[in-house]
Amino acid sequence: MKIDILSLFPEFFDSFLEWSMIGRALKDKKVLIHNINIRDFSKDKHKKVDDYPFGGGSGMLMKPEPVFAAIKSVREDKSRVIYLSPQGRTMNQRLVNELASEDHLILLCGHYEGLDNRIIENYIDDEISIGDFVLTGGELPAMVLVDSIVRLIPGVLRSEESYENESHYNGLLENPQYTRPRVFKGHHVPEVLLSGDHKKIYQWKKKESLRTTLEKRPDLIKTEKLSKEERKILSEIQIDSDKRI
Repeated sequence: MKIDILSLFPEFFDSFLEWSMIGRALKDKKVLIHNINIRDFSKDKHKKVDDYPFGGGSGMLMKPEPVFAAIKSVREDKSRVIYLSPQGRTMNQRLVNELASEDHLILLCGHYEGLDNRIIENYIDDEISIGDFVLTGGELPAMVLVDSIVRLIPGVLRSEESYENESHYNGLLENPQYTRPRVFKGHHVPEVLLSGDHKKIYQWKKKESLRTTLEKRPDLIKTEKLSKEERKILSEIQIDSDKRI
């Protein structure tokens, strides 16, 4: 996979691309990531990339010419151009899985009050938001998107299970996890995890995943998408909960 990031502040990504999983993926050539400075495509002698909006209004808008030129410089036949925008569809794991299958992503980071809408209407394939809140620019959302995508590329993580069992990957939250010591300030690790019985451990993890999701994010539970086993476990959890009440 190749990812090109178009930004007015490409230096934001310097450390991000050097460390941890992203750094390893680049070193192992599992992914190619390039930073492109939109200012390099400005024909203004001062590298100006913004101007006042027609019709008035507060703030400045990114001019269409340098943004278009930046996109054109890296766009290929199979490229998917994404504008990180608060007006875009909200990012979730299903969307991340979809993007991870692409050959080439171009991530456009907005700034100021946004882009000239002619760019959005004619040269953008998707608008994506990481949530209903306001940020100064698209650089942080781009980092979030890159991190979530790169971890799904085969060979980037050490084991397939590293992401398949994580929260949201399968539509549910992850079960609680524990490490040594077995007892911490009087709090014990659940005995089933020490039993060595793989079937019981699997069943415990499944039940606790459903319980955690029901308690913290019930909106994620789509009963029609659960297996027969999962629906049975969910019913048992709900009965136990009713008894406690």
